[in-house]
Amino acid sequence: MPSSNSFSRRTFLSLSGVGAASLLASCASTARPVSSPVLRTQPIIEEGPAGSAELDAMYGEIYDGGFVIPAVPYQKIDPRFYRQRVVDPTGQPPGTIVVDTPSRFLYLVESGGTAMRYGVGIGREGFAWQGTGVIQWRQKWPKWTPPDEMIGRQPELAKYSATNGGMPPGLKNPLGARALYIFQNGEDTLYRLHGSPEWNSIGKAVSSGCVRLMNQDIIDLYERVPNKARVLVWQ
Repeated sequence: MPSSNSFSRRTFLSLSGVGAASLLASCASTARPVSSPVLRTQPIIEEGPAGSAELDAMYGEIYDGGFVIPAVPYQKIDPRFYRQRVVDPTGQPPGTIVVDTPSRFLYLVESGGTAMRYGVGIGREGFAWQGTGVIQWRQKWPKWTPPDEMIGRQPELAKYSATNGGMPPGLKNPLGARALYIFQNGEDTLYRLHGSPEWNSIGKAVSSGCVRLMNQDIIDLYERVPNKARVLVWQ
């Protein structure tokens, strides 16, 4: 991929949060208290996004799990949110996932000083989560079960409650093609890294707390992430 001249500084931190238990529920809806951060700064030089032919391949139509995932009109998305390999800015061990929520980036740290970077959508104000955890569970084409407090705000979602079996997998399912479930201290935090059909939400703060990626990107991330990967989410 061609080199760009962009040069910026990123700060990352290790944090701790409070988890809540529930295996199949989706995104939680309240912010978590965290401890004081331990800051680390390091410059990053980006390789830059791919050319149009490669982007057509990355974000084209996909047949997966019996579903046809539509192509993403990537030309309508800020190019900095395209999937790309960059110089690792995090200083974390290979296999670690780092979510830089202010910049709307997710990094999967690789060996050799690089990281795969993905554009993400994050939780809106009052719904975001930060902390450290582990990817305890992974699911292709997951069910979606809204938490009780979400159903309390949106009673029309009651038909997808745990009692009613949740929303079945599919193109309209809010968790998309893949979900990576964040646990902390052995308990489900209710926060996920997941796919979304809403490509226009990438780079924005719109969800009920989860970190969303384009379906094409969550499929790519899912195949790269090691089992029990450590997750660090910075607000």
